[in-house]
Amino acid sequence: MTERLDTETVVDGRYRVLDRVGSGGMADVYCAQDLQLGRKVALKILHRRFAEDREFVERFRREASSAAGLQHQHVVSVYDRGEYDGTYYIAMEYLEGRTLKQVVQEEGLLDPDRAIDLTLQILRAARFAHRRGIIHRDLKPHNVIVDEEGRAKVTDFGIARAGASDMTQTGSIMGTAQYLSPEQAQGTPVSAASDIYSVGVILYELLTGRVPFDGESAVTIALKHVNERPVAPSAYNGAVGPQLEAVVLRALEKDPTVRYANADEMIAALEAARMGTGMTAVAPVGPPTMVEPLPSDAYVYPAQPLPPRERREGARWWWWALALVLVAGAIVAGVLLLNGRKATVPQVVGRDQPTAASILSHDGFRSATRPRTSSQPKGQVLAQDPAAGTKLKKGSTVTLTVSAGPAQTVVPQVVGLTAKSANGRLQKAGLRSAETDQESDTVPKGKVISASPDQGQRVDKGSVVALTVSSGPPSVGVPNVTDRTFADAKSELETAGFKVTRKDQDSSDKPADTVLSQDPPGGGNAPKGSTVTLTVATGPQEVAVPDMTGETVATAVRRLSKEGFEVDQTTQDVNSLEGDGVVIDQTPKTGKAKKGSKVTIVVGHYNANLPPDGGAPTTPTPPPPATPAPGATP
Repeated sequence: MTERLDTETVVDGRYRVLDRVGSGGMADVYCAQDLQLGRKVALKILHRRFAEDREFVERFRREASSAAGLQHQHVVSVYDRGEYDGTYYIAMEYLEGRTLKQVVQEEGLLDPDRAIDLTLQILRAARFAHRRGIIHRDLKPHNVIVDEEGRAKVTDFGIARAGASDMTQTGSIMGTAQYLSPEQAQGTPVSAASDIYSVGVILYELLTGRVPFDGESAVTIALKHVNERPVAPSAYNGAVGPQLEAVVLRALEKDPTVRYANADEMIAALEAARMGTGMTAVAPVGPPTMVEPLPSDAYVYPAQPLPPRERREGARWWWWALALVLVAGAIVAGVLLLNGRKATVPQVVGRDQPTAASILSHDGFRSATRPRTSSQPKGQVLAQDPAAGTKLKKGSTVTLTVSAGPAQTVVPQVVGLTAKSANGRLQKAGLRSAETDQESDTVPKGKVISASPDQGQRVDKGSVVALTVSSGPPSVGVPNVTDRTFADAKSELETAGFKVTRKDQDSSDKPADTVLSQDPPGGGNAPKGSTVTLTVATGPQEVAVPDMTGETVATAVRRLSKEGFEVDQTTQDVNSLEGDGVVIDQTPKTGKAKKGSKVTIVVGHYNANLPPDGGAPTTPTPPPPATPAPGATP
């Protein structure tokens, strides 16, 4: 596999590459089409040179695992992960938009209202992760995607830390230098406060157009994070009021215990700064004071010649009048010149439309509005044309793009679908989802029980639909029924809410119909309504008894044991060596017998003292009885 994938490449048989959208230190990111679900995804593929590095693979795996558990409106969703051609990939939510870094680079410092709004969205994502024991450790504008409607989503949990586990060795530094907390720069353990510091750096950059610390190398920047104090944001942006500035500087405290204890505290402080006295505006410069020209009838010339003294006085008045005329002419010329002077267009993005129009009017500009659907509050200025800072002739028109509120859509039918299918339908309708599990005896596991708002209701695009998803029937204790009769065992299990199946098995030591074992075993838990399989004894089986006469004792014992019989041996003397160790008789000899029953074999034993014919010793034949003599008395 090459370092870059060609378009139309199909990854893992599912994702067709459409375009390469970026590259990072660990991986390349592609826009791809999910061939199964028909949606675009961002496909992040680990650089092949890292695929055999256990630490990098662990970082990559950690990103997928950490982000997959973070289903939140301000966190980029992870859909899938796997292996492909010797490396690893993650498939995640594809977002149309710019990184927050691109926003700053293209627009410069942002209006405080807009900077606060973006920061609050990042903090909500961090809060959600922190509550689940996950610390991002590399929060920066490059890892925040902003769509056209101003919604921000945090991505790249590649070096996130979950719980107390630590992936890197003690003393190692991970993260981007300009956004490192002092404790990360020093290689000491990080906490949620480390992410708060990084968010403080992001807010500082949004307000000033620059990071608080920069340098020629990462080491130089890290040392500044540890040892130097940042320049106050108001030194670069006069629109930053004291309350907002205090929020930024507290987030950038060197000591983690002095920063905000959690994201909730910083969110509250920013809301207070936006609502309170902390939001100040640059004081506009008022128009120059105008001097009205003298009316024409102010210059009175005498009709009659004056005496010499009076003529001299009149000559002096003439010069005064001429001077006044010249001054009046200069004033009129100044007014005409001022009317054609250019002025700087003020920043009004983030303001409500009436306030923006008032600011523009005060600075000598007219305003026109153009509505656009947006997730921002109705009436808020989303963009301006020309942009803030442009030199423009006074009296010119500045066009304001004003939020008309979010577009609306209808909640689709999702009840009865699998959670995955329901999420797909909601995304297609422009909605987001939040899932909660609930036990159910009637709805199969993984399917949607209910949705709120319900099917058919009109809601704002981007709204969250709460899905209640079945986790299956409740778990109950499984009774232990081994060594019970099948009938008793079945009755007890059914009473407990289980179904029962039977599997018969021969047994030589258990009575027929006795439960030998069960699956799942007794003492544990199993879903109510699930099936318990009982293995039940059927008693010993009758099998044919093999005739082993004429076979060696070893062969006979092996064969009879294999057939399931117990073998008993007796011996009988024989007069032939050929009969030594050979079965000469058995009981029973033929027919069937139960497995486990006894078969007795008679084994020949050679005895040299036996007669050659093999019979017993000869017994003398008794003589016939004597015939008595005639006449004798018996």
